[in-house]
Amino acid sequence: MRGGARSPVTGGDGLAYAVSHGLDALEWADIVFVPGYRFPDREDPPPAVVDALVAAHERGARLAAISTGAFALAATGLLDGRRATTHWHYTRALMARHPRIKVDENVLFVDEGSVLTSAGAASGIDLCLHILRGDLGVAASNHAARRLVAAPYRSGGQAQYVPRSVPEPLGERFAATREWALHRLGEPLTLEVLARQAGVSPRTFSRRFVEETGYTPMQWVMRARVDLARELLERSQRSVEQIAADTGLGTGANLRLHFQRILGTTPSEYRRTFTRGE
Repeated sequence: MRGGARSPVTGGDGLAYAVSHGLDALEWADIVFVPGYRFPDREDPPPAVVDALVAAHERGARLAAISTGAFALAATGLLDGRRATTHWHYTRALMARHPRIKVDENVLFVDEGSVLTSAGAASGIDLCLHILRGDLGVAASNHAARRLVAAPYRSGGQAQYVPRSVPEPLGERFAATREWALHRLGEPLTLEVLARQAGVSPRTFSRRFVEETGYTPMQWVMRARVDLARELLERSQRSVEQIAADTGLGTGANLRLHFQRILGTTPSEYRRTFTRGE
């Protein structure tokens, strides 16, 4: 379809979609999202789609595939020699069809800079929040997550699915515990405190928490504190020392240490990055 055409396009789900633009949109888009589609392992995408994706990448656009959209991205050759993922049901097919790709079937998404891939549709939300967090900051990402009623962040390295069943009430209780902790990041939060709030033993809490989030409880708390510090750096004029105290990180030196370790930059440089142009 060319730009300007508005004929309905019938999807594999039986729904018809009004498409405002054709492949010419790839000539100006900054980020191109490639959605998932049915039966991706049976045939390659149309040559016109492949050419448009390659041309967009060559002019500097980022390409982000959601779920089985990774097959269309793989057909361009841009994933060759790189890590990528797709829906767990199709990872083996992607490996067989494109052996030069380093397919990782145990992650939610993979960021290779100019090309990004995610697992299922829900993981596509995680990938979008990851992109938003990097481009516009954690405040914008958290705002979008709240609007979507989605987790503010999940580890890209988290497994796509848990190999054994996790009882639903336990999962709900852990979600409530995470929400409880997010409102108390300035307070002492130990493994024992979190497990007590969840109503399970520290050992059970720690094991199941990793399965749910991809982080140990204390890794998650640390990242939550750093994310809160990022938001305060973006949206307030508090000093680094004040922010460290507000987020439970104690001292400015401790905040700088964890900021550098997790984000590879300093709080001051981070603040300058997200306040330029305001």
